[in-house]
Amino acid sequence: MKSLIRNVYCIGRNYKLHAAELGNAVPAEPMVFMKPSHALTWLDGQQGLPLPLHKGAVHHELELVLRIERQVEPGMTADEAVDGLALGIDFTLRDVQDVLKKQGHPWLAAKGFLHSAPLTPFMAYPGTEATIHTPFQLKLNGKTVQQGIASDMIFNFDDLIQYVAIHYGLGEGDLIFTGTPAGVGAVQAGDTLELLWNGECVGKGVIQTTEVK
Repeated sequence: MKSLIRNVYCIGRNYKLHAAELGNAVPAEPMVFMKPSHALTWLDGQQGLPLPLHKGAVHHELELVLRIERQVEPGMTADEAVDGLALGIDFTLRDVQDVLKKQGHPWLAAKGFLHSAPLTPFMAYPGTEATIHTPFQLKLNGKTVQQGIASDMIFNFDDLIQYVAIHYGLGEGDLIFTGTPAGVGAVQAGDTLELLWNGECVGKGVIQTTEVK
């Protein structure tokens, strides 16, 4: 349940092709940022996804999301620390982010707005070996726009868990958005998003626009 979720950690530029498509260098260590837990919403197909489209381009970034079940200790692996897996989207106000980068300001305004972190229902973690070889996809109005496989990540699950735990702490109820593969792009009001795990739709939502204020 959402009430049990604590910290929401996100990993930037964890796929080489995604870094390249945005003209960014491949990081030497995990690039970590956070979203407020209030950014979370559920992709259950029953409710829309209201987004601030009036603030410029809003890009979809499909991600695998790990749910941590216990306090992470040094050397602990994903198989020992993770109990749930979901697909999620890191919605990003790209125009806002570009301005913030130039100003050297934090990304919160571009990454942490309400409904910027929709999630599918969690499934039991199938184990790292099975997870990294299972394809996942995002369909936009029936067309596949992003697809990935976790074995292509720059930093694997064990690396990410240890890095976050050592630098920031990682425990029960924390989430890690593990990075997005190439193919990010803008969404518009009325767009239908479908998230697929091994070819099966596990979450769906329709984009709405919030009121201009």
